[in-house]
Amino acid sequence: MKFPRNAKLFRGQLDAAPLVGVLFLLVIFLLLNSTLVFTPGIQIALPEVAGADLPGLDQPTLVVAVDRRGQYYFNHQIIAAADLGRQLNEAVRKLPDLSLIIEADRAGQVDPSIQLSQMARNCGIRKVLWATRPALFSGQTPARPTP
Repeated sequence: MKFPRNAKLFRGQLDAAPLVGVLFLLVIFLLLNSTLVFTPGIQIALPEVAGADLPGLDQPTLVVAVDRRGQYYFNHQIIAAADLGRQLNEAVRKLPDLSLIIEADRAGQVDPSIQLSQMARNCGIRKVLWATRPALFSGQTPARPTP
């Protein structure tokens, strides 16, 4: 039995309009499903530490950031030192085994970070850690020649 062949090979030019329409719809779909939300925050350059054994925490923590101008940030807001002390006292009352992580800018002053550490100790926080980031290269850094 022989079947008739009605199919012919396409020998004309391909129309790009349907392809462009599908790509346009795909771009709209991807844009609507993506998260293009600006997340506000402060820019803090954490100091680098070339150590593999950095301690972690397995208990509740609070995070306080200190920018290069010495301003404190707690719960995503600028806070004065006196208000921060009250917030830390309240948090320690709720959770006695609380730890504090200080995110201090490496180009900033050291005094506000030290005062924050002392304030945390006075509030009853026993464990205070400084946030760092690992060094870019894990190998030994080359020694600088002495002039």
